[in-house]
Amino acid sequence: MIVVPVLWSTAGVVTRHLTPELQAQGRYEVTFWRSLFAALTVLVALAHLRREGFRASFATGIPGLVSGAMWAVMFSAFMLALTLTTTANTLLVLSVAPLVTAILARLVLRVRIPTRTWIAIVAAMVGMGWMFSQDAGGGPTGNHLVGMLIAFSVPLASAINLVTLQKSRAQVDLVPSVLLGGVFSAILMLPFALPLRATPTDIALLAALGIFQLGVPCMLMVVATRSLTAPEVSLLALLEVVLGPLWAWLGAGETPSASTLYGGAIVLAALIGNELLGLRRPAAVERATT
Repeated sequence: MIVVPVLWSTAGVVTRHLTPELQAQGRYEVTFWRSLFAALTVLVALAHLRREGFRASFATGIPGLVSGAMWAVMFSAFMLALTLTTTANTLLVLSVAPLVTAILARLVLRVRIPTRTWIAIVAAMVGMGWMFSQDAGGGPTGNHLVGMLIAFSVPLASAINLVTLQKSRAQVDLVPSVLLGGVFSAILMLPFALPLRATPTDIALLAALGIFQLGVPCMLMVVATRSLTAPEVSLLALLEVVLGPLWAWLGAGETPSASTLYGGAIVLAALIGNELLGLRRPAAVERATT
């Protein structure tokens, strides 16, 4: 699961290397290409590992459709938000995901969230709040506000998706739902993406995003939900919030402020503390408390 947010966090820096025209006017096309290559990645993986492609998606039933729809929301909204506001703003809005996921898991799955996880969630939210108070991209106005509102649909969809994955993991394999998400997102974005204007270099970058930043890590996340609770998965995913601005700083010149660094340190401390406390408790005790 740690590998997942590391790969996810590369979206911002790669997007900043697309041609200026595509960044400014091609938000739907960017989302289309990334989703298309993600779908193709999962399709190839299913065909190679299981000798099945779209047939695997049909076998997932209602849970697969729900999960696929939520993946499509996340695939589409995340990239649209990145083209409207800064990488930091987008990722900061995503930071509410652990809280939303914990509440939904408690209501739907009747999961008792360990006290250490609640403390880690609160600490992480404090860190995000510190970062957000100083790094709102010039204030939540205009395109920044629209981008942040679009980004807010991502943690909501993520929470529903994680709870669906947890609820159905014993009955059905939902890795093929990532394929459905990519297909749904690509179909939804295509009418708005025309006429296509991406250069070969743009397409190569978006292919890399679709494969390594989306397709592969999303499949890994589905596998991780078989061993981790939904709140734990969502909390570990916060690593993306810390690493995304770091890559954008190193690779695209989006310099983070001191508050971003301090807030990121709080988030990392919360994540590390939660995992270390979890390792100290025997697995049997941990299962009994959840």
